[in-house]
Amino acid sequence: MKITRVRLFEVELPLVHSFQTSSHKKSSLTHILVELTDEHDSTGWGEVASPTHPYFTSETTDTAWLMATGYLVQSVLGVEWEHPGDVDGCWAKIRGHEFAKAGFAGAAWDLWAKANSQSLAAGLGGTRSVVRSGVSLGIEPTIDILLDQVDKQVSAGYGRVKLKIAPGWDVLPVQAVRQAYPALDLHVDANGAYGSDTSSMDRLAQLDAYGLTMIEQPFAPRDFPAHARLQERIATAVCLDEAVVQLDDLRTMIAMKAGRVLNIKVSRMAGLTVAKAAHDLAWNEGIPVWCGGMHEFGIGRAGNVALSSLPNFTLPSDVSGSDKYYARDVITPAITARDGAVDVPTGPGIGFAIDHAWIAHNQLRYFDSEVPADQSGRQ
Repeated sequence: MKITRVRLFEVELPLVHSFQTSSHKKSSLTHILVELTDEHDSTGWGEVASPTHPYFTSETTDTAWLMATGYLVQSVLGVEWEHPGDVDGCWAKIRGHEFAKAGFAGAAWDLWAKANSQSLAAGLGGTRSVVRSGVSLGIEPTIDILLDQVDKQVSAGYGRVKLKIAPGWDVLPVQAVRQAYPALDLHVDANGAYGSDTSSMDRLAQLDAYGLTMIEQPFAPRDFPAHARLQERIATAVCLDEAVVQLDDLRTMIAMKAGRVLNIKVSRMAGLTVAKAAHDLAWNEGIPVWCGGMHEFGIGRAGNVALSSLPNFTLPSDVSGSDKYYARDVITPAITARDGAVDVPTGPGIGFAIDHAWIAHNQLRYFDSEVPADQSGRQ
């Protein structure tokens, strides 16, 4: 296969419900969509789901656009390849910028799966036809509002709820939700908001009393020792997210016993190739995984669903229906959840049609580059 054209679309979609984390609040999201075209004019789509601001990661939409237009496009144009893993080698010299790379890797996997007349899930080695889904709820102004949000999601059939926490918004909201829903699969995510001092450790240790499935990323991304100390102290599983960007980070987590669960985010780990390798390594080490989300549009969400069909994704993943986040998505039909579960698409590639009109309507920036006609290899 040869990529003969690359198009980039920066698109902003409003959120149905604003979302508050430990760092900031957002009411809309801006992501970059990647379209790769091969010599047969077939196309594959991927999504750069980087945040707009540098709070979750150092990458932003602007840095991803710069990296994509300045480096990644030229690294893949005109290159011959047989498997999506080969495309990752095109940017081997480029350090970091995992979110930007993930968009190109996703488009390559979609293109390759379509060329082989198989679903993305099948191409990745998926083994299940339905994926259990959970939802992630942000920090709300009051506990009553939070309980209303939890009730909506439980009523919609979701069996797992993740609560964002931060210093000052942790024990009391968790206690309230647990009292209201004694049997709910509940876990919390701090996005690295806590220090590793004794008082923070003591505060987080109080959460051990509420039967949580996990405490996700309480400390700074590189602070493996703090995570290891907390895991040794509490019965609740510590889950790492931002800390694991490369496979070597996962090996560090395993060696230091810094957690017992891994959140695999496709975007954080530079795409589906690395994410699948992380799944395989964790599986061999007996570490269960689940697929986290970045509020992806439908293109990235479809990739997450396909990845979540792999056998070691034994915990509910953040692959809830698109309607929880967007009134209209960039794919048709939209991804839907039924009783807290999402069907794994069986159509070629990501398994959905692209809503070109909606993309154009919400487009902020556009980029187009292709190899010269005499070098395209079109037949």
